[in-house]
Amino acid sequence: MEIKNKELFKQQCFVNGKWINANNNEKIEVNNPATLEIIGSVPKCDADETKNAIESANSAFKDWKIKTAKERSIVLKKWHDLILENIDDLAHIMTVEQGKPLAEAKGEILMGATYIEFFAEEAKRVYGDIIPDPLPDRRIVVIKQPVGVVGAITPWNFPSTMITRKCA
Repeated sequence: MEIKNKELFKQQCFVNGKWINANNNEKIEVNNPATLEIIGSVPKCDADETKNAIESANSAFKDWKIKTAKERSIVLKKWHDLILENIDDLAHIMTVEQGKPLAEAKGEILMGATYIEFFAEEAKRVYGDIIPDPLPDRRIVVIKQPVGVVGAITPWNFPSTMITRKCA
């Protein structure tokens, strides 16, 4: 595979700030659907490893939820910028892994970056609401804040676009 930034092609899981293999070292091969050539592998993690990943994400969330809206916006903007800096390599990886034409893969990567940019800008404008209560002397105050870790399943045909939309 011809990519400039070899660091982008990972064959491990990112858990608790580290790239790891499955505890049992089992892997699932990933092949190019056009040629059937094996291009890499991913760890075949079990239920305990999944639980550990969720617990690690929940632990990291404690720091994330206390960041200001502006700080969260800056993190998202950095992510957006990194995607654009590496768009050609990311599109090439997607083409080899998914079988998409290169132009379509690049378009999807760009759309994913656009979602991140949109939410980075919106993050700075996270406003609450004041809603009239049925009782005339009361108001309901709504605040918007991060609520916790989620699991996300993305479709195979638009992996980059959907994961960036859900994460951002």
